Amino acid sequence: MSFFKKLKEKLTVSADSVTEKFKEGLSKTRDNFSGKVNDLIARYRKVDEEFFEELEEILIQADVGFDTVMELIDELKMEVKRRKIQDPQEVQSVISEKLVDIYNSGEELSSALNVQQDGLTVILFVGVNGVGKTTTIGKLAHKFKSEGKKVLLAAGDTFRAGAIEQLEVWGDRVGVETIKQAEGSDPAAVMFDAVAAAKSRKADILLCDTAGRLQNKVNLMKELEKVKRVIEREIPGAPHEVLLVLDATTGQNALIQAKTFKEATNVSGIVLSKLDGTAKGGIVLAIRKELNIPVKFVGLGEGMDDLQEFDAEKYVYGLFPEQVEKAEA
Repeated sequence: MSFFKKLKEKLTVSADSVTEKFKEGLSKTRDNFSGKVNDLIARYRKVDEEFFEELEEILIQADVGFDTVMELIDELKMEVKRRKIQDPQEVQSVISEKLVDIYNSGEELSSALNVQQDGLTVILFVGVNGVGKTTTIGKLAHKFKSEGKKVLLAAGDTFRAGAIEQLEVWGDRVGVETIKQAEGSDPAAVMFDAVAAAKSRKADILLCDTAGRLQNKVNLMKELEKVKRVIEREIPGAPHEVLLVLDATTGQNALIQAKTFKEATNVSGIVLSKLDGTAKGGIVLAIRKELNIPVKFVGLGEGMDDLQEFDAEKYVYGLFPEQVEKAEA
């Protein structure tokens, strides 16, 4: 049974609007990556070294990452040899299979959020300015509230002008309270107030914004460490997640940011915003493979419900929907 056929059966069982969101949200990457793969397959009559060289270039252009591409090409060559594949048409299914394998390989990493069943869950958001951090917090607040949870926001970015007001706008839009202090206040003091408010209001979820400074990594590290210490002192084991928000449209620059923040704090997951706005969605694989951090959410559009939990198989479906849909049932 081909990988596309297996994927079709699996997605048919769990067919929902989310699968379609991945298809729509990955249209730019699909046009760039899958379109070029389809053209490559159509031009070659046999799978040879030149075929793999062109495929390698396509993968690199999609921002899959050089190391990941090399591993993927090596695995493809071995699989093609093992299965005695000659027809390039058959390679497409193997490529998809290996993309999922690469994402799921290595240390098992959960894409599910560490939400506490009893008591308060604290989620800390980090990332540079302009990546969509505040929007991500707002959308996640909407998600949790729609699940019936009581949510509070903490305006811990006291450095950037307008950051507090921007978070408040999202809070008002979603219908949740924002705990804040004046611009220029100590972020750790804001977190102390926010945790106290969350406890007194018996909140389920506290979503904490932080300043996005990378210019001075030492200051960033010290500030984040102080914020985390305050939270942990008030709630042992918190923050339960440290989510790094990255702008998918920046490609390899997002990978550089991820490496810096990983050094500065124990990032537990990635939120890849604006995935729908880039033709280089291969960055998902590069992040997972090179940093060993799970992608927990992806932004697939502007709507309130377009922040979706990442799923490697739905991601591959979004890249090759036609092949999956026409696979024999």
